[in-house]
Amino acid sequence: MRRVAAAGYGLTKFRKNDDSLYSVASESMRDLFNNVNKLSQNDIDAVLVSTCDNAQYTASILSEMFGIKPKIAHRIENMCNSGSNAIISAYSYIAAGLCDVAMVVGVEKANSPSAKLEWDLTRGPFKHPAHWAAMFSKAHMDEYGTTEEQLALVSVKNRKNAAMNPSAYFQKKVSVDDVLKSKPIVKPVKLYDCSAPCDGAASILLVAEERVKEFTDQPVWVTGIGQRTMCASFSNVKELTRMDSTILAARDAYAMAKIKPIMIDIAEVHDAFTICEILAYEDLGFVEKGHGGRFAESIDSASVNVNTRGGLIGAGHPIGATGVAQAAEVVMQMQNKAGKRQVKNYKNGLIHNLSAAATSATVVTMGV
Repeated sequence: MRRVAAAGYGLTKFRKNDDSLYSVASESMRDLFNNVNKLSQNDIDAVLVSTCDNAQYTASILSEMFGIKPKIAHRIENMCNSGSNAIISAYSYIAAGLCDVAMVVGVEKANSPSAKLEWDLTRGPFKHPAHWAAMFSKAHMDEYGTTEEQLALVSVKNRKNAAMNPSAYFQKKVSVDDVLKSKPIVKPVKLYDCSAPCDGAASILLVAEERVKEFTDQPVWVTGIGQRTMCASFSNVKELTRMDSTILAARDAYAMAKIKPIMIDIAEVHDAFTICEILAYEDLGFVEKGHGGRFAESIDSASVNVNTRGGLIGAGHPIGATGVAQAAEVVMQMQNKAGKRQVKNYKNGLIHNLSAAATSATVVTMGV
């Protein structure tokens, strides 16, 4: 099986406006072409588009708009997990020898139909994801003594990082007091505990080892992948203090990469709500179960740098773009292009992307 590397990325500013889905996607694709050396339309033989929008034939339309005639072109949808699923699909095509160069484009508008879980009848009238976030938060508080202040620290950190990220939706820092006093959504979840749907796109170029030197002298290798779907509906979620899909996906990714959690230097984790990041600390193996709240208090001195771009809470959550934007951040960091938020002494990075109360999860490890 061939090795696969990320050669470059493209990003848009995350925002809300009247631009079309195709206009937003095109921005990140143009940015990718500008960022990758000597890349031409003829080099690209796969275009995969990650979106939950109802638009049809998106990969072929975007290919035509850019004059690309790929061997493979299709859309991938798996709710909030779509972006990392698209990356793994592109990786798999290249590793299997079906193509050499793949462009993955994640794009979403703020009014995406996946913002609410209308398909899950087991949730009754509680269709908004904040309802399950509240249940996870309360369960973790009851079981492990996690506090609202510890949850708030996640938001404070991620908003601080977002303020150093010109692509982020939010540019204003917040304090613990700001978070605690923000609008109640579903107790104990408050407004600043939540990510915000927005418009945005991200692109990443994956290349077979044999051709990667054509496009970059700083390849970032995909070293491990793990995916797991436990169920779809909330009625089959058995645990509220852990994300089993994350635990199993991480196990497989670490095994493939031949690394341990302690070796991760940069992690982009799926903080759709502050409790998600607390759980990710534990379920990705950065800290023992139940210690996520305390880890949030000491994260500035931890060996792993979490959500350096601001996470979903700070950068915004254009659903189909999120997983791709997470990967773009790891590539940016490992190519020393992250500016004020640049991490030092990195070797291994991780992307953690999940969907619908962690009923499914994807973990991708990358390294230099």
